Amino acid sequence: INRILTADHGKRIAVIENEFGAIGIDDALIATRAGSEADDDIVVMLNGCVCCTVRQDLIATLSDLVTNKRDKFDHIIIETTGLANPAPVVQSFYLDPLLEDELRLDGVVTMVDARHAEMHLDEEKPEGVVNEALEQVAFADRLVLNKCDLADETALNALEGRLRSINAIGSLRRSINSEVDMDYLLGIGGFDIESVEESMRAMFVKPDEVEAEAESGSAEEADCTTPGCTDPSHDHSHSHTHSHSEGCSEPGCTDPTHDHSHTDAHGGADSEAECSTPGCTDPTHDHSHGHGHTHTHHDDAVTSVSLQLEGDLDLEMVNSWLEELLTERNEDIFRMKGILSIQGVDERFVFQGVHQLFEGIPSAPWREGEARVSRLVFIGKNLVEEDFSLDFQACRAGLLESSS
Repeated sequence: INRILTADHGKRIAVIENEFGAIGIDDALIATRAGSEADDDIVVMLNGCVCCTVRQDLIATLSDLVTNKRDKFDHIIIETTGLANPAPVVQSFYLDPLLEDELRLDGVVTMVDARHAEMHLDEEKPEGVVNEALEQVAFADRLVLNKCDLADETALNALEGRLRSINAIGSLRRSINSEVDMDYLLGIGGFDIESVEESMRAMFVKPDEVEAEAESGSAEEADCTTPGCTDPSHDHSHSHTHSHSEGCSEPGCTDPTHDHSHTDAHGGADSEAECSTPGCTDPTHDHSHGHGHTHTHHDDAVTSVSLQLEGDLDLEMVNSWLEELLTERNEDIFRMKGILSIQGVDERFVFQGVHQLFEGIPSAPWREGEARVSRLVFIGKNLVEEDFSLDFQACRAGLLESSS
């Protein structure tokens, strides 16, 4: 946070601190200080950023920024020290009408202390209480593994493997002294429904298959498709833009053929280039990858379940399954994303969810000759992959007819 507030990055960012003063701002870097007992303290930094503290509640602070200080910032970063569970913060942007209209939730960034993370992840909690460190890792769209100079390569690789077993969706980068490019922290698009296909491709599709898709016209032009390329000057993004169809307003509806988007439009975000050099420890490279792993050294309560199924799904069966998950397992499922191929429907259906919140839209049509493959990722606590896999396979179209 100190780096954001003081570095010359050319971006106007409002930083909301849960506890003002916790970051120790140097007075020499402050341009103006405003505020009174009746208002949030506002500190304007010399680099154009704004810092304020939460006095009452987060929604009130955000509403005040949007209503009265909108000309002072282009981005908002919420530093959630003391707000250990990211879920209520995420849900605020969907449940408050003003915030939903005026702001777009971009993503969750989690800083991971490379030297002490294992200790926090291993911390035992009372029965029924989820470890806060596990929750913070699970919700992240971007993981920054910091203080990498204080841990050896073996420990770093083991920690990365554990983080990816908890969160198969999030991208990960190493850093020293919190030196991370601001573009990695902004423009994430982690909650943009249009980015679901991008994240699913990154997880499930191998580099040579990505190249084949690019040749067939599915990838963006000018993208670098050289397998294993780590040249930072090349564009490794595969961004997409889709228009939203008419929204479904039926409460609790999970019909995959309906549009359940929360907002009218979203800006697409390029995904980050992935470093594929074996043993690379360059903190400026992205060491994320797209495949979930089962970690063998830890039995974390929070894990990722990644599923893939070729062929069409039965609309009624998959709708019933998703509705059951949202109703009975919403507290256990922190985040979910997926692409579904529905029998008799030309378009692929993309969706994402946070606990009981569900958002989905019909997306681009399946191309002629393209393999219709459904891909799902669930992140949460006490998820048994075998159970999810069996339920998912039970949604396959034609299964009832063939077994009768």
